[in-house]
Amino acid sequence: MAFEEFPPLIADQLHYLLNHSPDSIKIANVWSGNKINPKILDRFTLVIPYCLETIKWDVIYNSEYAMDPPDFVFGPDDEDFVPCRCSAIAPDDDQISSLEKALSEWDHEDSTRLLVIIQGLRDQYVAYQRRRVGQVDDDRVKFEISTVLTRKGIEMQMASGVDKPEEVKFAVPLVMDMNINKMVVGCPWKHQQKIYLQVVYPILRKYEAAPSAPRLKLVSYYDLKSLFSVEDVKLSPWMDGMCLAEYLPHLEETLERQIHEAVAAIDLRRSFIEALSLNLGRPLEADPTFCRKATFLNASGQFTFMVHFFFSTQFPKQQPTLMLQSCQHLNQSSVPVKSNLLTEFPWSPRWEVGRMAERLCDFLTDEAVNFKKYCNEALLQH
Repeated sequence: MAFEEFPPLIADQLHYLLNHSPDSIKIANVWSGNKINPKILDRFTLVIPYCLETIKWDVIYNSEYAMDPPDFVFGPDDEDFVPCRCSAIAPDDDQISSLEKALSEWDHEDSTRLLVIIQGLRDQYVAYQRRRVGQVDDDRVKFEISTVLTRKGIEMQMASGVDKPEEVKFAVPLVMDMNINKMVVGCPWKHQQKIYLQVVYPILRKYEAAPSAPRLKLVSYYDLKSLFSVEDVKLSPWMDGMCLAEYLPHLEETLERQIHEAVAAIDLRRSFIEALSLNLGRPLEADPTFCRKATFLNASGQFTFMVHFFFSTQFPKQQPTLMLQSCQHLNQSSVPVKSNLLTEFPWSPRWEVGRMAERLCDFLTDEAVNFKKYCNEALLQH
């Protein structure tokens, strides 16, 4: 994002915030409060990750007095959020004093100050939401809080609406004896990869005899999908009388095993690409880190075409997907003619990678004839 339309003092604060925040804070909206020159921006909405969702806070500077600290406007559902006074669960005096100090001793020349304030406010917001959840008249929720609060990093939130029943949401960072980033050679990830369990408890109504099972969902950074998709994990059922303290250890053990398997699958995909090279030659390009894609140049007589391979994280249980692309035919939009995605070919995950590659290359020999015919027909239509 460009900051030229902000006063320099505000731009420096904002630039540092967006480039050094560990929470992937983003800007949703910018506007001006300057009536004399509305082209000068001095207000913006921050989108801040919280409890696996987001909250929005407006940050209000005054461009005419850019040396002054900003004001903050919190969301409409957080009218009771009063920073520095909202923590009912043993507030951290050092945390509060550092926030108050950053506000009272504002230094407009210190570009780190806005980030310090945002982090302090977010910490206070965590305490505020814990206080709200702790006041819920639901024995199950109170019990769950007592059993999991020793875990670091848990966030919780009250959720309700006009036509929506009250719910309590937990975001539980799963603890595994591994550093996923260090397990992948050449890892490009900027953030430390973590997996969370989202747990949503419907608040028990007075006329309901027994609580319903919570809704469970695994959540991770989008980047992790290159290695491992939490959407492919089948969660164990929630048994009657179960609590999070019982559920989490088995889940963490299962995920740890599956992630180790996902890392090992990188080497399997790399070996398969190398086996293809024995028949198709060196790939034109290939994903060197996760080995999820590779492209080879192939020929059938005078007909030259490219073969794109796409690998899922479930390889070799799930066979690769292929797409052929002609080097000699263009469609009506002057784009190279491509085949549909191909998944129907001889395959068994029990084969050695050499046999997998050999059988697939045999398939390509036959399929090249069909694809050439398809390309010629496309050319005639053009």
